[in-house]
Amino acid sequence: MKTIIEPFRIKSVEPLTRTTPSEREELLKRAGYNLFELRASDILLDLLTDSGTSAMSTAQWAAIMRGDESYAGSESFYRLQRTVQELTGFRHVIPTHQGRAAERILFSVLCKPGHTVPNNTHFDTTRANIEFTGARAVDLPLAAAADTQARLPFKGDMDVEALEALIEATGADRIPLIMVTVTNNSGGGQPVSMGNLRAVRRVASRHGIPFYLDACRFAENSWFIREREPGYAGASPRDIAREMFSLADGCTFSAKKDAFANIGGLLCTNDTRLAEQEKNLLILTEGFPTYGGLAGRDLEAIAVGLEEVLQPDYLEYRIASTAYLGRHIADHGVPIVEPPGGHAIYIDAGRMLPRIPRRQFPGQALAVELYRHAGVRSVEIGSLMFGEAARHELLRLAIPRRVYTQSHIDYLVEAILEVHERREGIRGLEIVSEPPFLRHFSARLRPVAE
Repeated sequence: MKTIIEPFRIKSVEPLTRTTPSEREELLKRAGYNLFELRASDILLDLLTDSGTSAMSTAQWAAIMRGDESYAGSESFYRLQRTVQELTGFRHVIPTHQGRAAERILFSVLCKPGHTVPNNTHFDTTRANIEFTGARAVDLPLAAAADTQARLPFKGDMDVEALEALIEATGADRIPLIMVTVTNNSGGGQPVSMGNLRAVRRVASRHGIPFYLDACRFAENSWFIREREPGYAGASPRDIAREMFSLADGCTFSAKKDAFANIGGLLCTNDTRLAEQEKNLLILTEGFPTYGGLAGRDLEAIAVGLEEVLQPDYLEYRIASTAYLGRHIADHGVPIVEPPGGHAIYIDAGRMLPRIPRRQFPGQALAVELYRHAGVRSVEIGSLMFGEAARHELLRLAIPRRVYTQSHIDYLVEAILEVHERREGIRGLEIVSEPPFLRHFSARLRPVAE
């Protein structure tokens, strides 16, 4: 049959809150036109992020009940460690309370002023944690990815020639590691090919530079490789994931994405000396190495989630349902980053709202309008988030895993198309106040005067 159904059934429900347009306008004013400042109870569909917002399975809830809350030597940690080592092959598995904590520890140990860290595209917390150490974060996406409408099978790949040029210009001794984000979140949720990972591995090995994966959405990336890369048709997502990890020296991982968990992260490495330094910092700020800032029940949920996320039925549904949203709005004229990604659809707000200049944040303006019109929360991936480093002005619609049904997505399609029809009336925004780092989380804005 052609219809792709949800490979699960609903056992518990949570009510949604409906608000009126006038109520939402007042809520936007109070929030300083920053959707992070809205209360969750005032949101109808929450597509701000797919991080930590997944629905857990019956198996995960059952595993939670056996959580070992021992401060040291928790059995829950050893179950998670076995699961991660069998999947990734990394010798050292360090739990953290979430992915950005893993990033902070890794970069605090490896990076210092004068260093440069290349990535296909750094996400917000990755870039901020690198820059906080005084190092420089450099994005090296494919040149062809600059065209949001180009339909490339692996648009998230790193530009390997640009990587070679950066190493030549900077010096290998000033590049503490090379990272590749799978899938490429800031680049439109686009996948990275195995061939590209192998090419980056060769460059890293030739220059003696450690190679790391930002592996938040490793399972989704594995499915794209299975479907699009020659030689992988019919391969299991688990085997593909194992091959991806085998090419790296370590990884950072947010368990709040492809492990279906509501909290948690991992820092993995094969370097014993580095692992000891990381654990020392972990103890200082996160907790003992067998819990890393997490409860035993969280460790159990992550271990089960890492098994469930690689089920082919789930991944087929996940990618197909995201593509359904993307195709339904794109076919009616809404410019999206093509082709549709795995965890989210990205609207090209710069293309949709060409009269709003970058300095007036077209992505944020579109996010505000979508909430005002339909009660849908999304997130800007553009100049508000990345400042001068922004390559595009995007609006991300991140879809939580196993949370929303087909009718929710159909409502979203209708809302986006209605906003698109009245796009000429959307006004830009200007910043009233902002913090020094990660300003998009707490900046306050206001509409630009007409």
